[in-house]
Amino acid sequence: MARRISVFDTTLRDGEQAPGNAMNPEQKLDMALRIEALGVDAVEAGFPASSPSDFEATRLISKALTKARFATFSRTVRRDVEIAVEAGGTVNHEVQMVATGSDLHLQYKRGITRKQAVDEVVDTVGFARSLGVEHISVGIEDASRSDDELMRAITESAVEAGATCIILADTSGCTTPDQYGDIIAKVRSWAPRPIKVSTHCHDDFGLSLANALAGLQAGADEVQATLGGIGERAGNTPLEELAGLLAYKEDHLGLYTDIDIAKMHEAYTALREVIRLEEPRNKAIFGTYAFGTAAGIHQQGILNNPATYEYVEPARFGRKRSLLIARHSGRAVLRHLLEQIGVEVDDERLAELYRVHIAERAGGDCEDLEIVKERLARELDARVPVLAGR
Repeated sequence: MARRISVFDTTLRDGEQAPGNAMNPEQKLDMALRIEALGVDAVEAGFPASSPSDFEATRLISKALTKARFATFSRTVRRDVEIAVEAGGTVNHEVQMVATGSDLHLQYKRGITRKQAVDEVVDTVGFARSLGVEHISVGIEDASRSDDELMRAITESAVEAGATCIILADTSGCTTPDQYGDIIAKVRSWAPRPIKVSTHCHDDFGLSLANALAGLQAGADEVQATLGGIGERAGNTPLEELAGLLAYKEDHLGLYTDIDIAKMHEAYTALREVIRLEEPRNKAIFGTYAFGTAAGIHQQGILNNPATYEYVEPARFGRKRSLLIARHSGRAVLRHLLEQIGVEVDDERLAELYRVHIAERAGGDCEDLEIVKERLARELDARVPVLAGR
């Protein structure tokens, strides 16, 4: 039986803290509702102690969500937790606090000892409990450069103090799937269920999805992800890739989420508009040409049977296939267009049309099939079928 994976969306916190991604409280509220509608389990509203804007966003989001938990980010500081609770109360509120998890960070960022780091966790978790918070997550920052002794001390102390979830952050994106899987497996052994173990991976080497998957296979219960993979530096685990992968590979992996993958592109489009993010050309799932091709051999296969080159189906993600005419296109797609406008030509005329409309195009020039079809129809004085919706 497949195991259900919890999805914790951090678009509005880790995603927003990247340069250029700032949103005002009303924009964050709108995005929180869109993200909740996807079927995520938790929406991280922000870091209330960091600014009045995040405080207000948390206040708004805490009142608006009806299905997902809302979460907040805090340091292992009582006042941070207190402000988070002031902003959103304790009902349906997951208070997430970050523990210093490596000697590198202890020495150069915090200037404290290992014991002090553990004591901070115990004190802050206990304080959150005293305020009535039921969902308490402790994120071990820089876990990928920690060691067993420190990670175990933080994990076991946090759980004993009342934490309900341990998050393993590959903060600098430096780990590999085998390494990250080992970390998750160890922490899973120190924090048996019902304590939740969560992944938090960054994409500095393009491995955030692979690392998150390795973590799930090693026993993690939850993935932290963002729409489009936005986030600090190179970004975070992309929600659409994680949800899409598990939707396609549920039988193979024995894992699934409740994410409605058909709604994700609409939410991502809204996010791009808010943060003024250009659409990438070839990003998995969300790229302009993620479901497009201009290559002749591929086009011939797709025209005969889309499954030849489309394992990932665009319609499942609310997208459409796009076949484009470029200098790499072949005669098959040209014949296809001529058939659509009801024109038959001999081989000599086909070769001439191929030269004019395909072979002599400038290097990067490409056009949608419909545009080329209309041009051919005008040139050949044929009627173009009117498509529904045009």
